[in-house]
Amino acid sequence: MLSTEMAVVMGIIVIAVFLFATDLLRVDVAALFIMTLLGLLILVPGLDHLLEPDVLFSGFASNAVVSIIAVMILGGGLDKTGVMDRVAAAILRYGGKAEHQLLTMIAGTAAIVSSFMQNVGAAALYLPVVSRVSARTGIPMGRLVMPMGFCAILGGTMTMVASSPLIMLNDLLSNANERLPADRAMEPFELFSVTPIGVALVASGLIFFLLLGKRVLPRSSAGNPTRGTGTVRYMRRLWGVNAAVREVDVPETSPLVGMKIVDVQLEHDVRIVASRYAGKVLIGPPVDAPIAAPATLAIIAQPNKLKAFVAAGNLTLKKKLVEFRHTLARSIAGVAEVLVPPNSRLIGRSAKDLHFRLTYGLSLLSIFRGGEAITDKVAAVPIQAGDMLICHTRWEYLTLLTKDRDFVVVTTDYPREAREPYHVILALSFFCLSIGLIVFTNIALPVALMTGAVGMIIFGVLSMDDAYKTISWKTVFLLAGLLPLGMAVETSGTANYVVQHLLASVGDVPTWVLQTMVALLASIFTLVVSNVGATVLLVPFAINLALAIGADPAMFALTVAISTSNSFLIPTHQVNALIMGPGDYKVSDFLRVGGMMTIVFFVVSLVMLNLVF
Repeated sequence: MLSTEMAVVMGIIVIAVFLFATDLLRVDVAALFIMTLLGLLILVPGLDHLLEPDVLFSGFASNAVVSIIAVMILGGGLDKTGVMDRVAAAILRYGGKAEHQLLTMIAGTAAIVSSFMQNVGAAALYLPVVSRVSARTGIPMGRLVMPMGFCAILGGTMTMVASSPLIMLNDLLSNANERLPADRAMEPFELFSVTPIGVALVASGLIFFLLLGKRVLPRSSAGNPTRGTGTVRYMRRLWGVNAAVREVDVPETSPLVGMKIVDVQLEHDVRIVASRYAGKVLIGPPVDAPIAAPATLAIIAQPNKLKAFVAAGNLTLKKKLVEFRHTLARSIAGVAEVLVPPNSRLIGRSAKDLHFRLTYGLSLLSIFRGGEAITDKVAAVPIQAGDMLICHTRWEYLTLLTKDRDFVVVTTDYPREAREPYHVILALSFFCLSIGLIVFTNIALPVALMTGAVGMIIFGVLSMDDAYKTISWKTVFLLAGLLPLGMAVETSGTANYVVQHLLASVGDVPTWVLQTMVALLASIFTLVVSNVGATVLLVPFAINLALAIGADPAMFALTVAISTSNSFLIPTHQVNALIMGPGDYKVSDFLRVGGMMTIVFFVVSLVMLNLVF
């Protein structure tokens, strides 16, 4: 019989699904809202015992949350020390020039890396690698980025620390065990319990792209510079941007004199990247500074707009750089490609709002979005996740941006300081220490992972401030906020109630049919409410369903956690959003390629789950 508690919990589930599906609130805010709503039930007579306050906030101290924080710090240490630069060099050295060899090396190693860190982090680390390989070999990025991204998602199924759902799973099993008899209690999964399934999924993904990649992947020119062309020609052909820096003289009679640089740039759609006045040279002059005369400006603009600007301002265009030939030399400054990740604080704001040049040292030239290059009035265009920003910058500023979590620097071939080899060794040592503690000792997972993370901080691989920046607090609050909902679904009896009605409606069907239904439901939910939300909502139902039919509840729970990685169909997954811009993909590309990959994942995962467990 449906109790008041069950009805309330079902209502909260409906609210949660609605918030996640509509993006009315950010996912982390929605999770905190749901957690608070559960806490306020203490004011309702008859529901005050559903979740106690100490249980309500236990998610913040859960093994899953601590583990995911440690994994992010470990990944940040590997990133900062330039381990991926060495991976790129190795792929270029040993991968040859054949597309199938490079695809195997890039996608395969991306899967391995993502098996020990968040897959969106692994994909972000590999984007510069793919860009560099594409630039050197002439293979379009569109032919390499999607295999890399999809295999990074698949790699998240290879270990129990590779994805948020798998990290959460043992905590969810532990919560369920509290209400089960001792003889039905589920054993926690070990680090490599899921490895056979993950390896099979990665192998199937690689085989899929090796056999069908040339037929199904878009024949985009993105990332396909002709070898031997200069940066200027490459940028013009790839992104529709004229990256050449031109020099103009501003006479005292120019109508531009006295106008603010920001107004001149917006009105004439040009970028003023340097100025020389009264013998003083400024690289990236303040946008609110007025133009004085006589002066010399360094300009980047499309040819037609440059011509109109010179005529309107009564300027003199020089044939080559004179005043800025040293300060804007290729060894000092140039044009770079910078990607906006899904969790960037830039999203929704324009370059003008952010004072791009002053804050980041970037002069925005173009935004590449959804297969189109935006060049008109680009400084006023709100930035979106997955945007490729084409900017002029000094290399020293670009180096600093590699440490900024709001950007993914795709350009890799530029002068910069060499990494400290000592820190690389330390980073790898502490990473291996964490893995060794997990494999060869009985130390709890969060303790083992945090040992390596703290070691990196103490020995200077990254500072504590850097460690804070590596953590996706959005993910942390999402996990901690939703875990109480999973507890409420279990303790209120809602999961068992729904399962009993489901079994009554479907009748007597084989176990594999019900498991397939669970996997299908998880795959659909992850496209709508995120993989974390799908896991929290469905694992209690999967466990109760398995108990009702006499199947293995741990295996049904794992089916949910694995199936929530089946996120290839649309670019809602963070990895898909990240690769959409660099690969010049459209939604139709994900529907076509991701649709086939979804079927492959579905079949292989179910077969392997039943073979292994």
